[in-house]
Amino acid sequence: MLFVMLIFFAINLHAKQLADTIYLGGPILTINDKEPLAEAVAVADGLILAVGDHESVMARQGKDTEIVDLEGNAMLPGFVDRHGHAVMGGLQALSANLLAPPDGAVYDIASIQDTLRTWMSANTETVDKVQLIVGFGYDQSQLKELRHPTREDLDAVSTTIPVIIVHQSGHFGVANSKALEVTGVNADSANPDGGIIRKRGDGEPDGVLEENAFFAVLGKLLSGLGEDGLRAFAAAGPELWARFGYTTAQEGRTSPAVAEVMKKGAAEGGFKIDIVAYPDIMVDRQYIKNNVSTTYTNRMRVGGAKLTIDGSPQGFT
Repeated sequence: MLFVMLIFFAINLHAKQLADTIYLGGPILTINDKEPLAEAVAVADGLILAVGDHESVMARQGKDTEIVDLEGNAMLPGFVDRHGHAVMGGLQALSANLLAPPDGAVYDIASIQDTLRTWMSANTETVDKVQLIVGFGYDQSQLKELRHPTREDLDAVSTTIPVIIVHQSGHFGVANSKALEVTGVNADSANPDGGIIRKRGDGEPDGVLEENAFFAVLGKLLSGLGEDGLRAFAAAGPELWARFGYTTAQEGRTSPAVAEVMKKGAAEGGFKIDIVAYPDIMVDRQYIKNNVSTTYTNRMRVGGAKLTIDGSPQGFT
C-alpha cells in the first residue's frame, strides 16, 4: 500500500510542474474578464504555469523556486506594440530630447537650441567621432513660435557639424546648412516622390524636410555611423520599449539593410523582447518574400510588408 502511495505521489508531483519563480504580494491584473484579479503567478521555463489564488499557486513551489514579492506594485501582462518604430526609438533614446513638457523641456526654438548645445557638451566624444548632432521629438504646434525651426535656427547650434532634428511624428525633420550641404540638398534639388523640400522665396531650402525628402537625408546622415551605429539604435529601441512593459515591439518601416543589421544583433542576444520588422514594400519585395516568417529566430522576425498610403496627422502631410 505504501509503495502504491509513493508511486501516486511521484506521478502527481511530475504532473504538477514546479515553478522557477512565483510572483505575489501585489494586485495581479490578468486582463481576463472571467478572472480579472489574481493573488499569485507561477512561471517555469519562461511560460506561465498557474495564475490564481495564493494557495493553489504556492502548490507549485519547489525547493529551488524563487519567490518575488511585488511589495504592493501591480503586475500586468506584457504589452504588445501594434505599430511602432523600434530602431527610430533607439535613435530617440540616444539623441537630444526635444519633447515638450512634461516629457522634455522644449517650449520654443531657443530651448531647442539650448537642449542641443547641452547634449553636445555631454556627448563631446561621440559628436567628435561621428560628426553628427541629432535631436528628437520637437512639435511645432507646441512651440511658442508655432512654426518649424529653420536651417538658420540650427546653424546657431553649429555651422561645422551636421545637425538634424526629428519631428515627434517621425515624418518631418529639419537640417542645418551643413547637413543639407553634405547630403546634396540645394536650390536645384527637386522634390522626391512622396516628399517635399521646403524652400524660401529665393529658392534655397529652408531646412524643413517632409516625408521621403526627410527620410533620404536622415538615411544619408546615419549611414556615416556605419553598422555599429545602426546596431546601437537597434539595441537601444527594444531596451526602451522593455522599460515600459512591452514584450513585443514593431519596427513599422525598415529596409533590407537595417533588417539584416537587426538580425545580426538578435543572433548575438541583443534583444530582450520580441521584435517584428516590416520592410518597405516599395524598396525590395523579393526580400520580404524571402524572409517573411510567423516564427521568431533569436526574438526577431520579418512579419510582412510596410505599405504607405498617406502621411502624418501631426504634420498634415
